[in-house]
Amino acid sequence: MPEQFAEGVNGVDVCYETFGPPDGEPLLLIMGLSAPMIWWDDEFCQLLAERGFHTIRFDNRDCGRSSSIGGAVSLPAAYLGRKTAYSLDDMSDDTAELLTRLGVASAHVVGASLGGMIGQVMAIRHPDRVRSLTSIMSHTGNRLVWRPHHKAVTTLLTAPPRDRDSYIAHHLRMASVIGSPAYPADEKRLRTRAERTFDRGLNRAGTARQLAAALAAQDRTPQLKRLRVPTSAIHGADDLLINVGCGLATVRAIPGAELHVINGMGHDLPEPLWPRFADMIEQTARRATAVA
Repeated sequence: MPEQFAEGVNGVDVCYETFGPPDGEPLLLIMGLSAPMIWWDDEFCQLLAERGFHTIRFDNRDCGRSSSIGGAVSLPAAYLGRKTAYSLDDMSDDTAELLTRLGVASAHVVGASLGGMIGQVMAIRHPDRVRSLTSIMSHTGNRLVWRPHHKAVTTLLTAPPRDRDSYIAHHLRMASVIGSPAYPADEKRLRTRAERTFDRGLNRAGTARQLAAALAAQDRTPQLKRLRVPTSAIHGADDLLINVGCGLATVRAIPGAELHVINGMGHDLPEPLWPRFADMIEQTARRATAVA
């Protein structure tokens, strides 16, 4: 379906798209920091749809075509737990309310990076809305486990340029730093994604607000230990931004969770691995069906 808007979702107008049969099992994709929904590539969404999932992707608040929240934040203050423009709780409530607006009682939830954090919080706050959880290259909020490489941190904290050509070059540089060493991205595909991202609208201040929400979040391990939702964590062994130990911490926290470590994978979703990701997502969903 073409892009649509759900207005007033937890105070946010959310831009979303769906793929696949409307009567299929609902599957909600949550993307990461400053990443619009199109970073879940069309072909990957179609791959999930072909497996019978009614696949939903959307722009998080302060990203893409969803609402910009406004307000200045301090990242050091956020790290110290001081007030931010909003929290991961708010972002998880956005996702739950979006499902309500779409008439979906519950869904299989798949989150990448910041999206994985939002998915974890959604499972904690709205356990009846999450059929299964697949957390990709994400973490539990435990700062003792998260040890990003300095190159990745520098990339993360570099504000994207304002003009189109410079943004595209920045996007390519970012991919070269945090991407998968064993699965180098196709430059043409990366360039096209960067062009689409820029043309849909950048929100530089929104990126800072999203990052502040992530930095201010407390360790979720105690709450995750109480979850009873079928869960898988997918993580790259060569992730410089969110190290693989974070994936291990996730499965140690959630009872019955399964860990899938992929050698040569960094902090991205390489096209050659899409069938493997789809298999893992489907297997996790089937575990939920078996429990039900």
